[in-house]
Amino acid sequence: MSRIFLSPPHMSGKELEYVHKVFESNYIAPLGEYVNRFEKIIGEYTKAQSVVALSSGTAAIHLALRVLGIGEGDVVFASSFTFIGSVSAIKYQGATPVFIDSDYKSWNLDPTLLKEELEFRKNSSLVLPKVLIVTHLYGQMADMYEIMRLSAEYGFYVIEDAAESLGATLNGQQSGTFGHFGVYSFNGNKILTTSGGGALVSNNLEYIKKALFLATQAKEDTPHYEHEELGYNYRMSNVLAAIGVAQMEVLSERISQRRQIFELYKKELGDVEEISFMPEIENSNGNRWLTTLTFERSSPEIIMKSLADEQIESRPLWKPMHAQPLFKDVKSCINGVSDTLFKKGICLPSGSSMSEDDVKRVVNILRKNLF
Repeated sequence: MSRIFLSPPHMSGKELEYVHKVFESNYIAPLGEYVNRFEKIIGEYTKAQSVVALSSGTAAIHLALRVLGIGEGDVVFASSFTFIGSVSAIKYQGATPVFIDSDYKSWNLDPTLLKEELEFRKNSSLVLPKVLIVTHLYGQMADMYEIMRLSAEYGFYVIEDAAESLGATLNGQQSGTFGHFGVYSFNGNKILTTSGGGALVSNNLEYIKKALFLATQAKEDTPHYEHEELGYNYRMSNVLAAIGVAQMEVLSERISQRRQIFELYKKELGDVEEISFMPEIENSNGNRWLTTLTFERSSPEIIMKSLADEQIESRPLWKPMHAQPLFKDVKSCINGVSDTLFKKGICLPSGSSMSEDDVKRVVNILRKNLF
């Protein structure tokens, strides 16, 4: 039988047309019409005032930390239940990460736990964070209203890791536009792909101006190559941006398709008491990048193997950062939620090109192998 992938690219049909135009223009390098168009369409869609297209989401987080002046001795709080790309840039800058666990209400960062740690630090000799990196996990919104309220009260910046959540909203406002910075990823398995790439957005024009400067090797405004500070080669190419423009043109359709796939899974498995799907917080609308669920009794390893035996790709939920060997000495605020989710959960195939028969094929294998 044909292989069902977890989240394969889904082309709109215009990608080759736009890439061909890039080749006709010979603007292959990180400058050109389609980089500008891609940044413009992201800004129009998200209502972010300024956008810079980059080589990856991790590069975007790194630049955000640089712009905010984060370095050695600074403390950066971050969601623990996430992908390492969300937090690796903290180490790039020599700063100190502190991981905050999740809640069952959203699977995202627990605002109550965050507040408790902030209050504890305020009343002790521990350093308060300069930045919080909050992840919108699997395309679902974190509680940004409470997080931004705490940001104002305790004086830290917020970087939204919206790498998985492009198009998700809370009360109609796009993920990535609540904080001081927002970060998107266009990796090969994301809801929108340029094969590899990312974007940094902000409503602070000066922030993005500085990020753009750093992303282009921090070249000073001189005819020759003059450098007063360290920069990076982080810009997106015109070729990849052309793919991104074509993908953005169908983003709303792709979100609708992913949500339909989630609803079909929920309909087909809704009578199984031991299964719990990732929730959405009130007044939010996730993009359902991946359909994720937990089993109360069944083994995720056995379920994943049974799917793999039938040429169906799945994967575990993220292993929390506080449980990673790389961060074994890092201070973490843990309530056990993300550890439990990791042990009990999996990600199901969720590509927007899946048919109803594909979903039912996955469901049938699940039902055969449940406890």
